[in-house]
Amino acid sequence: MKGIQDTTSLTYRQLMGNGIRYEIPKFQRDYTWEYEHWDDLWNDISLLRNKEESDHYMGYLVLQSSDNKKFQIIDGQQRMTTLSIIVLVVLKCLKDLIDNNIDAEDNRKRIETLLNSYIGFIDPVTLISNNKLKLNRNSDDFYRQYLVLLKDLPLRNINSSEKQMRECFLWFYDRIKKEFTTGEALAAFIDELADKLFFTRISVSDDFNAFRVFETLNARGVQLSAADLLKNYLFSIVDESKPHKSEVDELELLWSKVIGKLGNQKFEDYLRYFWNSRNKTVRKTALFKTIRKSISNKAQAFALLRELNDTADIYMAFQNPEDELWKQKTDVAQALHELKLFQIKQTLSLFISGFNNLSDSEFEKLIKACVIVSFRYNVIGGLNPNEQEEVYNTIALNINKTKKFSVADFKSIYIPDSKFEIDFSNKIFKSTTRNNKILKYIFSKIEKYRFRNEIPTDSDLYTIEHILPESADASWGDFDDDAINRSVYRLGNLTLLENKLNRDADRLKFTDKKTFYKQSNCKLTISIPDNFEEWNESNLSARQRGLANDAKSIWRIQF
Repeated sequence: MKGIQDTTSLTYRQLMGNGIRYEIPKFQRDYTWEYEHWDDLWNDISLLRNKEESDHYMGYLVLQSSDNKKFQIIDGQQRMTTLSIIVLVVLKCLKDLIDNNIDAEDNRKRIETLLNSYIGFIDPVTLISNNKLKLNRNSDDFYRQYLVLLKDLPLRNINSSEKQMRECFLWFYDRIKKEFTTGEALAAFIDELADKLFFTRISVSDDFNAFRVFETLNARGVQLSAADLLKNYLFSIVDESKPHKSEVDELELLWSKVIGKLGNQKFEDYLRYFWNSRNKTVRKTALFKTIRKSISNKAQAFALLRELNDTADIYMAFQNPEDELWKQKTDVAQALHELKLFQIKQTLSLFISGFNNLSDSEFEKLIKACVIVSFRYNVIGGLNPNEQEEVYNTIALNINKTKKFSVADFKSIYIPDSKFEIDFSNKIFKSTTRNNKILKYIFSKIEKYRFRNEIPTDSDLYTIEHILPESADASWGDFDDDAINRSVYRLGNLTLLENKLNRDADRLKFTDKKTFYKQSNCKLTISIPDNFEEWNESNLSARQRGLANDAKSIWRIQF
């Protein structure tokens, strides 16, 4: 493919030899590896040392260069930084031996050899030590001034990247110092790693800027994150304008704020919902390409990041019904609870648009309508959400334009009563944690509608009772094996029952279970013995049709 110079498998020793230097671009991600990553690598190293593996594959190392001597690391900076830190830990352990006057002369030679081979070399003109690896703008000073020089590592006044590098050094130092007690063993350890850890090096010509490198690699199946794609692209736009340092700092600050606000939420999900809240629907696979066509100068790059930052808090609040934003908006919070229970996210672009453009009362009406549409369309209908998302996007764009909406906008994805009643009358819910929560929600809503009796939807007091038990066989009652398979998970066979009563009823026959149903505080359950003398497939279906009739009134939009 154009721009790809070579794809080669190389050991760590080969990567670090022949005077090659590496630089992590100043706008690349900071060092973020944590305990789980270090532990995974240490376990892999242990497999090598125990001869359980002859070598270990470290993945792709994506590099960019014009002269094959100085490379920018486009992908692989976390692994390369960690390996460099491991070498520095070994150098520190060798220095400890020297300080204790153990094999001092040989260990000095080992330090010099390992330092020159993997960390730095002496410039023949300036006689200044140059590091083989230069980290990004938030990490390199700490790397050069403390880690490479083997100084005591500071605890205060360090940024998050420096903190992670410090923790990484100490984590490996603790293990390597215990594992290897002689200079010979320490040097042999690095030799083994250098020859047995290997990468697939992908070299890319310098005329491909960073964002095109990412695009090319994604097309080849090397998956890189949307955060990396967008950050490299936006920063490359600003960098081309020869910006003042304050502009770069502001861009970095905005970026850090957005990523920080999202926490464990995926950036690419947020980016797509944000983009679709004000543009025609874009699928995940085409998102970056679409944004690239729309954002082409410094002003647009800054505007996008500011909008992303402003909207991130709202986006997170939509996924947290307990957020402070909803403290005085209990109906909105309840609707968000229900959508979270349904695991519905297709509404997020619409909510971003609605929150920014509608009055509080209109936004509340919008979000309540989405709950009803989602229950009919997704929970009971189980329909493909793609068409639904297109409709939400159309409504979002119309709200942006007119600052208003009508529930009639949902008509095309509102399942009509006739179909909804049929779907509900045949609905099956297998026994899963999520399904049980949805069943509690459904029954509590019908209980309130039919009997004006409040049962908390998230109460642990109640469990889901299978009237025809899950473990039933043909001896249980008027069900053969085929009827059992058809019936046991149908909604009409299920009801709410208190924990203790459910345990007592267990696998009893229907006539015996009636006694326990009568003791329940759930009136839907109390009514079962009154309405049905026996339990068979016909009565089960009748009960489910009755529930469906209630449901079409509870989850209804009046157009």
